Amino acid sequence: MRSEIAAVCMVFLLSACVQDASAPAPGANGSTGTATLYHNGIVLTMAGEEPNIAEALVEEDGRILFVGKLSEARERSGHQAIDLGGATLMPGLIEPHLHPSLAAVMLQNEIIAPFDWKLPSGVKKGVSGEGNYRERIAESIKQNASPGELYFIWGFHQLWHGSLSRDLLNQIAGDQPVGVIHRSFHEIYLNDAAIALLGIRQEDFAANPQVDWAKGHFYEAGWLALAPAMAPVLLEPEKYRKGLETMTAILRRNGITTIAEPVFPSSDFDAELSLLKSEMASNPPYDVYLIPSGTQLYAMKGGNDEAMAFIETLATSKDNTDNIRFLPKQVKLFADGAIYSLLMQMKDGYTDGYEGEWMTPLDLFQEQVELYWRHGYKIHVHANGDLGQQVVIDSVARLQEEQPRNDHQLTLHHMGYFTDDMADEMAELGMEASVNPYYLWALADKYSEHGLGPKRAENLVALKLLVDREIPLSFHSDFSMAPAEPLTLAWTAVNRVTAEGSRMSQDMRIGVYEALRAITIDAARTLSLESEIGSLEPGKVANFTIIDRNPLRADPMQLNDLRVTGVVYRGSFFANGDTMEDSGHPKRVGAYQEVDIDQRVEDAVAFV
Repeated sequence: MRSEIAAVCMVFLLSACVQDASAPAPGANGSTGTATLYHNGIVLTMAGEEPNIAEALVEEDGRILFVGKLSEARERSGHQAIDLGGATLMPGLIEPHLHPSLAAVMLQNEIIAPFDWKLPSGVKKGVSGEGNYRERIAESIKQNASPGELYFIWGFHQLWHGSLSRDLLNQIAGDQPVGVIHRSFHEIYLNDAAIALLGIRQEDFAANPQVDWAKGHFYEAGWLALAPAMAPVLLEPEKYRKGLETMTAILRRNGITTIAEPVFPSSDFDAELSLLKSEMASNPPYDVYLIPSGTQLYAMKGGNDEAMAFIETLATSKDNTDNIRFLPKQVKLFADGAIYSLLMQMKDGYTDGYEGEWMTPLDLFQEQVELYWRHGYKIHVHANGDLGQQVVIDSVARLQEEQPRNDHQLTLHHMGYFTDDMADEMAELGMEASVNPYYLWALADKYSEHGLGPKRAENLVALKLLVDREIPLSFHSDFSMAPAEPLTLAWTAVNRVTAEGSRMSQDMRIGVYEALRAITIDAARTLSLESEIGSLEPGKVANFTIIDRNPLRADPMQLNDLRVTGVVYRGSFFANGDTMEDSGHPKRVGAYQEVDIDQRVEDAVAFV
């Protein structure tokens, strides 16, 4: 198949010399003559409950003008056309739960994790086994750490890497300050030198049950309490910007045109926003939406009422820019602990001594949910275990009795393990879901042996329970809990195959189109942006992702092998080359030329 880039260049060169005599004059049918025609490809609209493929699309001034028959599209467009060369044009992919602050920290520092991580600079190889892990971190510290500077390593997980402690890091690193961040990003281990460098004291954390000072271990609320002391190091501008630049390259390579940060801020509101604005000032081809963290702002502002009063100002504040916006009347809260840490709250506990944790004390959590519910907020809740989710479900049931709300769209995020009866309750209460399918691929094999046992592990993120009940469902990476690769998330949901090749609960697989909805129109719904993005319909923003093949006709096991050849962002085309370098291409334009419709296009239209 011709590459999309080559096809666009061919149209540009040929049409510079040849104009189709049948092309309409500028201004015909309401066009100003600047409208661009996309044709000779699969225009997968994602509008509707069933697949819909159009012959052509017309874009003008960053908005979709028309979707439908090629003959009518030509009448509505100007002199500019892009030949898709048989590629698939679909709505720009959406990441409704991704953390730029986490990405900026992770991507600027060392990565030593259980599995390989693909980065613009190459692949960071995974490692398994306690001895292998300790050898790798010792080698990394020796080769890369700068004396007197805190050196971070992300990716530790006890089930792959064994035990870790302050004393062990002292033995490995000596006087070099080191912080090892857990794979979950909900925990960190510090050695003596790091504790001294940060200037923290044991008495500062004496009342926090989620700090093990002797082990140098800070987790869940302990990690959040440590964040302000860590902020000057984690937010060092030069390194942080480097991390954001790498994130931008990853988003572009994977066809993502919209992201949402649902936990803003993580530690320092002004610094994080300033650094994010610095990256977005270069006008990369994606938008950022921010959802305030009611949990973090509660601590920063000194109470829930104070936090909400501050949140009320954000959507209309000067902090919003053309490509960074706070979503109005939306808030993020936290229930139980991280699934990667085996700290989620489980109704039937764990098989081998693990215990769940609450990220927010339950009385405080109930107070927060009730406050934002009564003030009409769309509430997003981090919840992983079945007990953690049940607490949220029960809260919604109670609040619907006390103060009923239509279309409240309270959304559970992550949903590592849940059951069919819980899905019934969610459907009855009008709740929605944003799920990380990657948990199954990464964790099901190990959790079958440790913590959960086979039955629960093989039914992690049982998405068909949600789809069958028509519960709105989106996918997210929670980067770096999964790679920022929407097509990989879709692949996992469709196939339910693990890192070790195990096929888990195949009756819980969902269809390809349902999975594609979860990274387009239903991902937009999670953010209440479905009227603007997520499907190819007239009036919506012209954000598109171009894929080399039709995902509806591809082998489901090859969904994650589909290649994103470029994106269109607000009407401008950005190509993906063989490298991660920023091509910076403007929209390729030219006059019409007659071309034969690719046979694959005709086959796809007939198929649908």
